[in-house]
Amino acid sequence: MSHGGPVTVTAAGGIDWDQAAQTVTAHDDARAVRGNVTVTADRLIAHYRKKAAAPGAKPDDAPKATPAAAATGAPGAPDDTGNNEIYRLDADNNVHIYTATDQAWGDHAVYDMDQAVLVMTGKAMKLTTPTDLMTARDTMEYWSQKHMAVGRGDASVTSNDGRRITADTLVGYTVDNNAPATPGAPPPPKPAKKADDTSDTLGASGKLQRVEAFGHVQVRTATEIVNGDRGVYVPDTGMARIVGHVHITRGENVLNGAAAIVNMKTGVATMSETPGARVQGLVVPNEQQPKTGQPDASKANSSKPGGKPAAKTDDTTSKDADK
Repeated sequence: MSHGGPVTVTAAGGIDWDQAAQTVTAHDDARAVRGNVTVTADRLIAHYRKKAAAPGAKPDDAPKATPAAAATGAPGAPDDTGNNEIYRLDADNNVHIYTATDQAWGDHAVYDMDQAVLVMTGKAMKLTTPTDLMTARDTMEYWSQKHMAVGRGDASVTSNDGRRITADTLVGYTVDNNAPATPGAPPPPKPAKKADDTSDTLGASGKLQRVEAFGHVQVRTATEIVNGDRGVYVPDTGMARIVGHVHITRGENVLNGAAAIVNMKTGVATMSETPGARVQGLVVPNEQQPKTGQPDASKANSSKPGGKPAAKTDDTTSKDADK
């Protein structure tokens, strides 16, 4: 909501304008819309300020208020909304933020329009895209200009096909649709903006490009669990690299090393050693047990009419013992 056009605010419970606090508060089923971004909540608070003077503008260029208007705060007064701009939007309770492709939910949200940064807090926070689901316990942030989403506190990213990575902090980068196709190439030309263009960076962010994980990183595949200190995951290739005190667990088998490469599509994790170090592991062999209901062979021979008795463990006449 940091680019283009006015913010349209509606509410079922009315709108309060506090000129002293320079806030506009919408109550009950409040909704703010700018371009293709919509924010709904039980309450919305818009903080506004005077617009900065345009470069080269003179003080005489500003509209002058009549004494009566200045005294009453009527249109034409120095604090008239025509000379103001919204720089921050707060949303409380049942917050839902969405575009045509992405949606986010939380209990409280603050959107800094100067920095184009959204910070959400509360319970059951999540951000969904057409291909991925991101959750977090403490905070979720979206940095629009950097095309970056941050989940803090038991954060997770899960793809539609079940691939999952968790960590203390996850940083996801989306594709910048205005970035050049090849490194070093100039960015593609931007189409000329129309006067009513209300496009927003959030809606044009694109799909998830990569995820960086920090602290208690865990990657789960169909057969293995990989733990480490840090990691990088690229959804397009399905490859993840985990480093720092890496443990690969498959059932009771455990491998320990410095780094691992995980193919999230095939479920195969490969431990890579560092120079001068060795990969360590605990491998538990599968011991075949007699099937349920099937008698032991030695007992079967001894009980069979005419069968030879089973050899005792201390039978020195046994051929096996002689060997």
